[in-house]
Amino acid sequence: MPIKSLKPITPGQRGRTVNGFDAITTDKPEKSLLFPLKKSGGRNSQGKMTMKFRGGGHKKKYRIIDFKRDRHDEPAEVISIEYDPNRSAFIALTKFNDGEKRYIIAQKGLKVGKSVVSGQKVDPSVGNAMPLSTIPLGTTISCIEMTPGKGAALARSAGSFAQLMARDGKFATIKMPSGETRMILVGCFASIGSVSNSDHQLVVSGKAGRTRWLGRRPRTRAVVMNPVDHPMGGGEGRASGGHPRSKNGIPAKGFRTRNKKKFSNKFIIERRK
Repeated sequence: MPIKSLKPITPGQRGRTVNGFDAITTDKPEKSLLFPLKKSGGRNSQGKMTMKFRGGGHKKKYRIIDFKRDRHDEPAEVISIEYDPNRSAFIALTKFNDGEKRYIIAQKGLKVGKSVVSGQKVDPSVGNAMPLSTIPLGTTISCIEMTPGKGAALARSAGSFAQLMARDGKFATIKMPSGETRMILVGCFASIGSVSNSDHQLVVSGKAGRTRWLGRRPRTRAVVMNPVDHPMGGGEGRASGGHPRSKNGIPAKGFRTRNKKKFSNKFIIERRK
């Protein structure tokens, strides 16, 4: 998918880049797989703001995605590749022989008319879902489960992928998109190939309004706040700040916040760089 630069006829278009969306085949979503979304604006059930800099944004509906791929050994035909406002990756609408339609995360190279299938002993081609026990070593994978049958949780965003490094007993060793190496049960399913829309990271917003469309409000720097609003606020002129930290006082930039007693620590072989 190429990234397009616009001819700057307005200040907001200077430097702005947009996705070409060449892989998208339709702009009409499947109505039976839509679910209404209500915006919270960063407020909780009591109406109190618990997350700052949220609000506004374009109205959108949720697309119900099949992360489990639990119809095994039943091929489904890809009908369309679609844009999803709720995620950075593209999604593919698939149709089974009995007429049921499901959305899946589209892998890079998935085309309309192609057949995808999930199961124990299927061909390791792009878009197919298999358990880690049967995927050839060295294969590029995405949409990986962390618990068998729970549904894909890892490597789901645009352009991301992991690599199956080794298998030992009931565990497989995976190199994650972050560079972390960790063990996952071989019964967990994963999709073959990397996630679509890899050019997503190259898109330049170009203007503040485009961020407002996504539901994000302008972010205020901590050092310009008052002491009552942030630990880094206050001071005369620019003599403020201190060590970088969050609003709750947790240090940033190198301070490790991971729980030392976390259950999954023993599955991590090498931490990310």
